[in-house]
Amino acid sequence: MKILITRSNPIAPDPRVAKIAKSLLSAGYSVNCLGWDRTGNLPEYEVQNGVPIARLPITAEFGKGLGNLPQLLRWQKGLLKWLRHHREEFDIIHACDFDTILPALWMKLFYRKKVVYDIFDFYADHLRSTPALIISIIRKIDLWSIGKVDAVILVDDARVPQISGSHLRNLAIIYNSPVDMEIKIAPPAQSSYSFKMAYIGLLQVERGLLEMLSVLKKHPEWSLDLAGFGGDEAQILEIASSLPNVIWHGRVNYDEAIRISAGANALFATYDPAIPNHKYSSPNKVFEAMMLGKPIIVSAETNMDRIIAQANCGVIIPYGNIVELENAIKLLADHPSIVLEMGSNARHAYESFYNWNLMHQRLVALYDKVLVK
Repeated sequence: MKILITRSNPIAPDPRVAKIAKSLLSAGYSVNCLGWDRTGNLPEYEVQNGVPIARLPITAEFGKGLGNLPQLLRWQKGLLKWLRHHREEFDIIHACDFDTILPALWMKLFYRKKVVYDIFDFYADHLRSTPALIISIIRKIDLWSIGKVDAVILVDDARVPQISGSHLRNLAIIYNSPVDMEIKIAPPAQSSYSFKMAYIGLLQVERGLLEMLSVLKKHPEWSLDLAGFGGDEAQILEIASSLPNVIWHGRVNYDEAIRISAGANALFATYDPAIPNHKYSSPNKVFEAMMLGKPIIVSAETNMDRIIAQANCGVIIPYGNIVELENAIKLLADHPSIVLEMGSNARHAYESFYNWNLMHQRLVALYDKVLVK
């Protein structure tokens, strides 16, 4: 059977897409990917780890809300056109998030393709700078879509209430767990920094990055390795560039992201719980920290706090509280034994509950169920 994974980013990289593609390949499926290149600068076709990736070059910006509506409509039109033109090349569409599901459902209705809907983030709760009426309409369409697909994947069981009111057929919970990796870290060069943090991901102010930069300005003995991209990149980098203890890596591939994280003493994922989607968050960073045996600082009331508290593998703080953030880093920086204990707890949680082998089994079992129908 031939599977096409659709994603509204360029898949350059996309860790979850890469893991899903690799798992499905190993289970005997043929896998291709289709992404959206908003810069127009990436190759329109390439092969990553044995998986062909096609990209539609439609220029747009991240994080602009309705300002991107014309480009979003062009993406929908371009995606549907591509799917129809290449319809003999796939049997199942693995549609990632709401901005790929409607063209996938069109292909299900008119060409009898099966559709697996992988909800990384519930779209209506993820939008920024969007009127409430538009959000309400998108929510209703999304819930309707969930009832029409052959199967749904959520990244955390805490997200089930987000899709209440839909009519699920088959559901699987597949966490954002990384594949276990042996990381070779070069011996650290002599450094004046006593404690190293790392953040690789989406650059948005609602992820506590401005607060972290404020703390680092006060503490030149601590450092931050920063990488990624996003809608607030310019604002964040303007401040970061003035701090010698912030090392900017730009956009990096997944292996490099893991290597950078492995070289840190701790990670952080301090998301704003006022954003509805963040209340259900369980991002890659949490599980990468577990795999690497690193403590992580997270915000309260974001679902991450529940995961971290259960495993006792990090520090939970109120979002936006610079004093509490500073105290959390100080606790870890001043007590290496706590870092070791939390790191050990993190690794135990990964091995026992969150390792990718378990997620692989769930994914393959779901596809087996979809194909039997």
